[in-house]
Amino acid sequence: MKNEVILKVQNLTKTYHRRKTREKLVAVDNISFEIRQGEIFALLGPNGAGKTTTIKSICGLLLPDSGSLEIMGKSILKERGKALRHISAVLEGNRNIYWRMTPVENMIYFSGIRGKRLTRKESLEILDKFGLKEKANDLAQQLSRGMQQKTAVAVCLATGAEILLLDEPTLGLDVASSIELRHILRSLVEKEGKTILLSTHDMNLVEAIADRVAIMSKGKIVVCERKEKLMEMFKARRYVLKVSTNGQDITSLETFGAMITKKEDGLLEFAIDLENPKKLFDLMDTLKTVGTEIKSIEQDTVNFEKIFMKYVSEPEEDKVKKDSIT
Repeated sequence: MKNEVILKVQNLTKTYHRRKTREKLVAVDNISFEIRQGEIFALLGPNGAGKTTTIKSICGLLLPDSGSLEIMGKSILKERGKALRHISAVLEGNRNIYWRMTPVENMIYFSGIRGKRLTRKESLEILDKFGLKEKANDLAQQLSRGMQQKTAVAVCLATGAEILLLDEPTLGLDVASSIELRHILRSLVEKEGKTILLSTHDMNLVEAIADRVAIMSKGKIVVCERKEKLMEMFKARRYVLKVSTNGQDITSLETFGAMITKKEDGLLEFAIDLENPKKLFDLMDTLKTVGTEIKSIEQDTVNFEKIFMKYVSEPEEDKVKKDSIT
């Protein structure tokens, strides 16, 4: 059923211990999120944020310390086989294809492992969606990086799983191949009803195709929201101002969190985030008090990279404060 929750992560926690010191390291710290049928859900975070541990737990490759994981209502921890048959993964580095096998052979082999008898005709039909039908009999190692990546997704699709877990699907791809893969992934959701869990550092990919986004930092999820809402929220509060300094003391701008972006020929350009747009009037009063002439003011163009960096770089207490507001 459309919009039904088909993947549920609840209070997931996983810790490790350093080999020498036995120091406890919390990789994933009590995180929860849900993914609904027919959506593209992006899991983002810097290296060490806990994404890989989360993904491996969902794939059944790691046993968490506590929490629950459910796919299509089946517990990964209690009904592993029944739960995991609904998910197929492309891990970073094309590790789901064999280099000395052709795309067709890879698809038939890996779908067979999952208990599905895929015919050559069915394999060619899937490859045709990826523009790889003419490469069906070439060894995977002879394909370009972009074709290998598309082959990996085709193998993932060949298993018949409802949920596709894609880890860095555009890694190493040129611009043209990356854009082509975006269209393919969106089509799999819109035309075939697939659900995609996407883990990536490619902010352009997230901005282009994701429906919802969860950003992780230091083992915690700091925000989980619809992409459009996040972008609209940041667009509404971020401004860029150009002022004429004329030697005035403008240190008072620091109280507004102003970030200087350009300084030349007596002009100062700075960006400022105002969670409450009404504070913009307070800023105007401050600039008037110090006698600074405003040359221009406009809302900043926002992209997802800026949103991502904002969440992973600011102090933890500010993130909690923001989440309580939004």
